Amino acid sequence: MLKSLYSGVSGLQSHQIAMDVESNNIANVNTIGYKYSRANFSDLLAQTNQIATAPQGALGGKNAVQVGLGTTVSSMTRIFSQGSIQNTDKNTDVAIQGDGFFVVSSDGGSTYKYSRSGDFKFDGAGNFVDNNGFIVQGWLRDKNTGLVDATAPIANIKIPPGLTTPANASSQVVVKANLSSSETVTQYGPTYALDSTAGLQGTEKSEDVGVMFNASGQAFQLTPDIAGVGGQGLTVSFNNNSTTREFRYTTNAALEGTIVGTPIAAVAANPLAVPPVLASPAVPDIYYFRTTEELRAGLQTLAQATSSTAAIIINDQGKINVSNSDVAGNPLTIAVSGIKDANTVENTRFTANFATMAGALPAGSTSLKQAQAMNAATHSASIDVYDSLGSKHTVKMDFRKQYVNTSTNIAEWGYTITVPVPGSIGGIAPNINILEGGVVQFNSSGALAGYNIPGIDFSPNNGAAGNQAVNLNFGSIGGFDGITSFDNPSGTSGISQDGFPGGDLVGIRIDQSGTLVGSFSNGRSFGLAQIGMAKFSNNEGLVSDGGNVYLQSANSGDPIIGTAATAGRGFMQSSALEASNVDLSKSLTQLIIIQRGYQANAKTITTSDTLLETLLGIKR
Repeated sequence: MLKSLYSGVSGLQSHQIAMDVESNNIANVNTIGYKYSRANFSDLLAQTNQIATAPQGALGGKNAVQVGLGTTVSSMTRIFSQGSIQNTDKNTDVAIQGDGFFVVSSDGGSTYKYSRSGDFKFDGAGNFVDNNGFIVQGWLRDKNTGLVDATAPIANIKIPPGLTTPANASSQVVVKANLSSSETVTQYGPTYALDSTAGLQGTEKSEDVGVMFNASGQAFQLTPDIAGVGGQGLTVSFNNNSTTREFRYTTNAALEGTIVGTPIAAVAANPLAVPPVLASPAVPDIYYFRTTEELRAGLQTLAQATSSTAAIIINDQGKINVSNSDVAGNPLTIAVSGIKDANTVENTRFTANFATMAGALPAGSTSLKQAQAMNAATHSASIDVYDSLGSKHTVKMDFRKQYVNTSTNIAEWGYTITVPVPGSIGGIAPNINILEGGVVQFNSSGALAGYNIPGIDFSPNNGAAGNQAVNLNFGSIGGFDGITSFDNPSGTSGISQDGFPGGDLVGIRIDQSGTLVGSFSNGRSFGLAQIGMAKFSNNEGLVSDGGNVYLQSANSGDPIIGTAATAGRGFMQSSALEASNVDLSKSLTQLIIIQRGYQANAKTITTSDTLLETLLGIKR
């Protein structure tokens, strides 16, 4: 009889504990990151009145006769199911989606506590803390490498107030562009000025006529004479064929600038005739040219054979000018016609370009006869780089098509790099701010075949560090990830550099990996720290320590600390918090079940009491 009383009492006690547990769950229905608990009942050791016996002979076996002694709460299970994610307006709030815990410390990292509550903020000293004042643990940006090393031990996350970033001198310029291989271009400029007195000095340069364009941006595309046969070009004569010369384009270095034959001279059968009558037809000499200077020089010598005062130059507009300024000289009449290559094809664009040069120039005339402009395909790109003081300097790259090797199908563009004065990049004095001689080559597929200036040695000469090495990255050799040469318009699709001026911290955001990304007033953003995340083999083994934190226990296993979204850890969501996983409807239903269980156990006690009264009444 007394055993039933004790069973009822144990039932009351167990249900009271279950009530406490469920009440605690309901109390924390709005606690950030809270995980609800469940009380697990088990029966107490039963009293055995008769043991079980095995079957014997004709008698069957008998089961044991046992009377239970009540119940007890044998364990508490904390359910670590995912709570719903609630968006907030605070950018330092962080929610974990998946497994894992934030790591916090109250003693500078000597001991750790673990939490699912990501209601974080910065205190007055810049420490990243939770509502208990515990400092969030993670990894800080290395000042030397500029990176956050997540393989190092975790430490207090602290972002000093008023953080600034020093200037970072540029060390690399990456260019992605196309230099057009089309026969019609929209970006072009006149060939360089040349004259017989200055030669090739200063800015005067000779260029390959075969890759030049007319005034409308159409390529001449001259067929070259390679073995002394053919080659497109012009027939030019002065003074009614008193001297005549064929100018044929060649890419054979042995032929360049050479003359085959003798110019036609006027041999008058009747000296009084006007014009003189030639005694017999003659074959003009052939002059081979490749460059603009060879073409100009060949025209010059031919003209001066007729008029010693004739002068032929290429002006700064890329046009061949013919003048005859000396009053004591002979008049000059110019005739121009096209010639055909070995396949009897005339380059009409080239002929038309020089047709305007034809006409008469009296001796002492101030007028000129002028061809149309010869142009080179060009393209320019520029970007601002930074020195060690954070000062900005514009680096300009001017590209200019200069050669096509028809035997190897290699196209070649030259480029010049310019920086503002008083900067220096190793140019020839006095133009130390201009670096010439750059060459970039392309293969037959338009891919980059090579380039010869891998970088510049920049000295800004403004008090910043000198000899600043800036690498030029035009792409991988044989690849299409940098500068290319397709039959598309020239254009720069991307140009970047890695330098920046100094700046002040203006904001912090947190990404899915838990990285605290700082935004600075100079427009730069980079990781300042990264939140660490712990994972346990048995989350239910953690011990609650109040304040939304847990402690490691002997049954939780050791924490495995790493970054979010790796090795089974969940990812982090900023401007969000994880709500309690308490299901209020389920908890209220559980309250009813516990209440009924408690009432039933109380009824057991009152019924046993009634039986005892009956028993005591027997004596009366």
